[in-house]
Amino acid sequence: MTQALAPIHEVEIVEVGPRDGFQPIGPFIPTEQKLGFVDGAAKAGLRRIEIGSFVSAKAVPQMADTPEVLQRIGTAGGLLPQVLVPTYKRGVEALAAGAPMIAFVLSVSEAHNRNNVRQSPGESADAYAELMQATPAHIPVRLNLATSLDCPFDGRVAPDEVLALLERLVPMRPDAEVCLCDTTGRAAPAEVRQLFAQARSAFPDVRHWALHAHDTYGRGVANVFAAFEEGVRVFDAAMGGLGGCPFAPGATGNVATEDLVSMFDRMGVSTGVTLDALVPLANRAAALPGAQAGGQVRHVVRQMETTIPG
Repeated sequence: MTQALAPIHEVEIVEVGPRDGFQPIGPFIPTEQKLGFVDGAAKAGLRRIEIGSFVSAKAVPQMADTPEVLQRIGTAGGLLPQVLVPTYKRGVEALAAGAPMIAFVLSVSEAHNRNNVRQSPGESADAYAELMQATPAHIPVRLNLATSLDCPFDGRVAPDEVLALLERLVPMRPDAEVCLCDTTGRAAPAEVRQLFAQARSAFPDVRHWALHAHDTYGRGVANVFAAFEEGVRVFDAAMGGLGGCPFAPGATGNVATEDLVSMFDRMGVSTGVTLDALVPLANRAAALPGAQAGGQVRHVVRQMETTIPG
């Protein structure tokens, strides 16, 4: 697994638009259109793409076709499709469907986890343990800790709560990538920096850390930079800044993929993603009926295209 997740570039951006970006959209996006977005993201240079989730179609209707999307995508060209699973049952379904990588999600906060899967964090930890027993060693695993910094119901989440849960979870799959999530987008860079500093110090054997940032308060890019300064090299983002968690009232979109690519390009940090190919795709995503879009770079590019003589 370590080899499978080793970043080819200095930073790896995980495109989560087809899952986290699409899931709150009401009008169903045709499967062919979803496949087109995945293909466009891959052509722009994105290697790991979260193409959907195995969840209740009644709870999240937009994800009902994830098995078909997964079946039709494949892994040609080094693409690594990742699927989100919130329970043991859904994880087994994903593995049976041939998922080449799974991302298990549970919340640090009791209120959010119960609102999401009707279980306590401890019960979800038990489910993760059971799923890890059923997951072949060659299948890479991502462990997502939602509400690692803030809960929509309970407010701030203390780092000690995150570390205590990780103390239980990390030994279950020591080589798993651990992603700490700012589910509400309320966190500030100093909080992100502190949490990752403590987590990386407490668990030095975890080789791959990631941040899932939302841009609710316009701090998504700043929070990514803070995590980067703490040694994190994997970041989730969504084309066009799409998003809005249906289980986190008030949370808006993910940090925009094109905003991160632009920032890292300016810093001289390679992502492998071509901004010129990504921006048109982000504009298409933002124009989807019912989409909740965000980000800045695509607006700047559009303004430049309309004001600079050809």
